Amino acid sequence: MPDQQTVFVVDDDDAVREVLIWLMESVQLPTECYSTAKDFLDAVGPDRQGCALLDVRMPGMSGIELQREMKRIGVDMPVIIITGHGDVPMAVHAMKEGAFDFIEKPFNNQVLLDRVQAALAQGQEAIKAKAEKAVAEKRMEQLTERERQVLGHVVAGDTNKAIARSLDISTKTVEAHRAKVMRKMGAGSLAELVRLANTEN
Repeated sequence: MPDQQTVFVVDDDDAVREVLIWLMESVQLPTECYSTAKDFLDAVGPDRQGCALLDVRMPGMSGIELQREMKRIGVDMPVIIITGHGDVPMAVHAMKEGAFDFIEKPFNNQVLLDRVQAALAQGQEAIKAKAEKAVAEKRMEQLTERERQVLGHVVAGDTNKAIARSLDISTKTVEAHRAKVMRKMGAGSLAELVRLANTEN
């Protein structure tokens, strides 16, 4: 992992925070707890990785408002909303805004742990995809305009002859450009080249 993943608990109920700390630490998950959204926002920036367990109803900023604020300031991690029965419509709304899941109180410990583990896995995949995109973008910057044109045709599935006709160049020139594109993009195969090109988009 590029950085340690942490479970961030934001809940104004002392007892709930204690239970969640015990639960997460029982499976060796690093945990940080905050009693208000403001405390969380003051302490956690875009560089942190993990997932957030947010209570729906808290004094000041609610869990759903905190979810929106996290998105606005670039704290990009999966969010699980913890909700009472009467707050289910709010939790469904949070899902529509991008929450990973919502868990109703009283929650089943194993179900919650399973969802947290799934959220952490999704967060790690998102981090990996973001890193791959940055690499692809950097490599793409090294391509000349003609090489970009050839790459576009290759990704579209065009043959060398079709690319040559379209760009009004010889097939051998297309082959030379393809070889340079493969090298500059760091692709060992056509499939990898296509994946990198699609990652960059």
